[in-house]
Amino acid sequence: MLPWTSRPTHRAWLDEHVRDLLDFGRAHVVAPGGGAAYLGDDGLPWTDRGVQTWITCRTVHVYALGAMLGVPGSAPVAAGALAGLTGPLRDTEHGGWFHALDASGVPDVAVGKSCYDHAFVLLAASTATLAGLPGARELLDEACNVYVEHFWDDGVGRPVDTWDVTFTELDTYRGINASMHSVEALLAVADATGDAAWRDRAASIASFVVGLVGEHDGRLPEHFGPDWVADLELNADRPGDQFKPYGATIGHGFEWARLLVHVEGALGLAAPDDLLPAAVTLFDRATTDGWDADGAEGFVYTTDWTGQPVVRDRMHWVAAEAAAAADTLHRRTGEDRYAELYARWWDYIVTHVIDHEHGSWHHELSPTLEPAGTVWPGKPDLYHAVQAALLPRLPLGPSIARAVADGQVAS
Repeated sequence: MLPWTSRPTHRAWLDEHVRDLLDFGRAHVVAPGGGAAYLGDDGLPWTDRGVQTWITCRTVHVYALGAMLGVPGSAPVAAGALAGLTGPLRDTEHGGWFHALDASGVPDVAVGKSCYDHAFVLLAASTATLAGLPGARELLDEACNVYVEHFWDDGVGRPVDTWDVTFTELDTYRGINASMHSVEALLAVADATGDAAWRDRAASIASFVVGLVGEHDGRLPEHFGPDWVADLELNADRPGDQFKPYGATIGHGFEWARLLVHVEGALGLAAPDDLLPAAVTLFDRATTDGWDADGAEGFVYTTDWTGQPVVRDRMHWVAAEAAAAADTLHRRTGEDRYAELYARWWDYIVTHVIDHEHGSWHHELSPTLEPAGTVWPGKPDLYHAVQAALLPRLPLGPSIARAVADGQVAS
């Protein structure tokens, strides 16, 4: 049977879904200062949560994509969120970007400056630059300088994780999550600036991850010490942490599988031959450990190091990354099994994850597939869902924004 992503009718459905998602999030922008709010279940801002940099960056990214896709009303949302990055979220004294502003607009200085946040600033600025938003290129240049100066560790070819707010004290923690989002951002910067050094940095991180795949049977460690030795027991007492959960994270297995193929495509003939096998191993392990792991549909959030479920709640982003990875590997390998899983997982998403009453996706389901909010209350942002519906219509090589800017969206 012809795979779904080869069918114009399915691509038309994906296109309509992206537009539905963008319509849901139009209330993101916080006036008058700019930035993007954390959204509730109905798409209205939860103002008590203030303005967070990572949500603001994701909002710039998806609405700048919407503007390049020709979705009316997207550019004003992207510009309003961008104003938060060039305005109140930007630390004019010490450089870089605050993690968040509280409901009164006061910067959160206690959390410090994280690579995770700054990787998303790179991504947002890259996409906004390609979309031609005023001030975006200047933001990108500044973000590149901050990332290279404070986060990129050229000695090991990977980023550090967290500084204090003054960029004086560096935390000893190193994390694979910040490295993962750095790969996406560094590929985007390379495509927005034409500077291949950013692509080489992404390849360096990818090489490290390929090594981890073989060492841990496809279950990637998330947490490391300053010497990049894995700490497999970190947060065993807090397994459901939003950003540092204990154990192996199923969604990151899928996300890394997809990103390794994107790195391969970006490097072209210079790509090492171990990226695809590692991607396949990660995908297969995440599928085996995560899908239907406890007798119910959906993906568990995390497992221990033997593959047993730890946090059984179903996160929307895990399903989004699973579907995107299945499509990516199907197109890269031509194997039917990936296309079959892609269709099965979109059936699950439409049946259980998409909120057909209020819009967008439920960000978390309980193990019995009821809407929940233990880890992720509300519907903070659109990033994973939009990309899941957009990636199957894009080539595997260029970054998402570059492909959209160049009109490489299949219809």
